[in-house]
Amino acid sequence: MARAFQILPRSVKSLALTLAASALAMGSSGGAQAAANGPFLSHQALYELNLLKSRGSSSISSARGRILYSFTGSACEGYTTEFRQASEMDNGEDKVTLSDLRSTSWEDASGKTYRFKIDSRMDDVEVGPVDGVAERVGDHITVKLKQPQTKTFNLDGSIVFPTEQIEHIIAAAKEGKTILEQTVYDGSDNGEKVFSTMAVIGQPIRGDQAVTSPDPSTEDDAMKSMPRWPVTVSYYDHDAKPQEGEQTPLYAMSFELFENGVSRALVLDYNDFVISGSLGKFLVKESKPCK
Repeated sequence: MARAFQILPRSVKSLALTLAASALAMGSSGGAQAAANGPFLSHQALYELNLLKSRGSSSISSARGRILYSFTGSACEGYTTEFRQASEMDNGEDKVTLSDLRSTSWEDASGKTYRFKIDSRMDDVEVGPVDGVAERVGDHITVKLKQPQTKTFNLDGSIVFPTEQIEHIIAAAKEGKTILEQTVYDGSDNGEKVFSTMAVIGQPIRGDQAVTSPDPSTEDDAMKSMPRWPVTVSYYDHDAKPQEGEQTPLYAMSFELFENGVSRALVLDYNDFVISGSLGKFLVKESKPCK
């Protein structure tokens, strides 16, 4: 699905899971089968994160970091993600906040089971780990947490897991839809957080159009002819009480989404500041075809 830069520990967890589990696979390449209704590529990707702009009263003067992201699996065996993010943020008063987050997750291709584990540190202080599993049973989803505390609870069965979220966006784009609303569970925050999301899908970009800022995804020979869509996904607190006027999103992610699941030109908007994420390197891994 899956936040990259943060002021609060909960922000770290939420973005990380959103980036990782949503399979925003900027490192994917080369003639893959379409991600929608088919397997994603197994790959490893490196992302470079930098402060794009600050707004209003934001005291952020600089921010930078890296994400190392590994995605493996198939529609037969399910999808595994391994995610490592190290970042630092400077408020301009000699106060630098360091964060280090590691997460792993597994999701079966049918969207029935989602397992997740998150460990994070802020300025070398460990933040409570999250460990659990979500199972789709009948008309509901049962979540069983091991950490931060042992707990079992149910969620509405219409909620989707992160890889499902991206698959649905690709399918909607192919059908010419411009708006897609989904409720997403990714195990972030304390393992109980649910997000309402709205994806705005733009007109397709032809593969033969010039690219202003090329990266490994647009330079790959097999992908040069592929169409892609500009997509912005806004994330809202699903449990927030409605107020007058429109609800402000917690954050928004913008990117260009190829029909095979590859994403590029990532921008993360946190209202007070905006972070850009560019694909630096990627390695396509072998995956076993379904029998």
